[in-house]
Amino acid sequence: MARLKDKYVKEIRQDLMSRLNYKNINEVPRLSKIVINSGVGDAVGDHKKLESVLEQIMMITGQRPAIRRAKKSISNFKLRAGMPIGVSVTLRQERMYEFLDRLVNIAIPRIRDFRGVPTKSFDGRGNYTLGVTEQIIFPEIEYDKVDKIRGMNITFVTTAKTDNEAMELLKSFGMPFRKN
Repeated sequence: MARLKDKYVKEIRQDLMSRLNYKNINEVPRLSKIVINSGVGDAVGDHKKLESVLEQIMMITGQRPAIRRAKKSISNFKLRAGMPIGVSVTLRQERMYEFLDRLVNIAIPRIRDFRGVPTKSFDGRGNYTLGVTEQIIFPEIEYDKVDKIRGMNITFVTTAKTDNEAMELLKSFGMPFRKN
């Protein structure tokens, strides 16, 4: 079992149940999935850039991402419907907890001038989206093989009904939120 999943089952769930005044253990919010998405606008002109991003996301997550294609044609961007423009991967179960563990304990502390992740990125339904500006904060990425610094969006989908419940859940996993 992943370290964070074991911690959730043994400690975090009981702690949240007492702090948020739940009567049933099944009411306690939990992490459903983590979705990592990276747009590659340069892929319109060069397909090799998409392949390098695909390989980097695969190294970071341990799972092959799906290629996302354009839904509409946009002439100003020389984009046609069906052209590949990004990659996306959905992590669940063990891989999700392993990724969260590496993100919180290894990657986030490597961000330059880090003061905490923003608290305003909740969507109102208990989901949190974190924007990462550089993929090189992950130790799996070799700095010499990176052709361009690219960002990605990491969305944490929870079963929490409110943003406060989701924030408490993510805090208990070790997410370093910014102090207001």
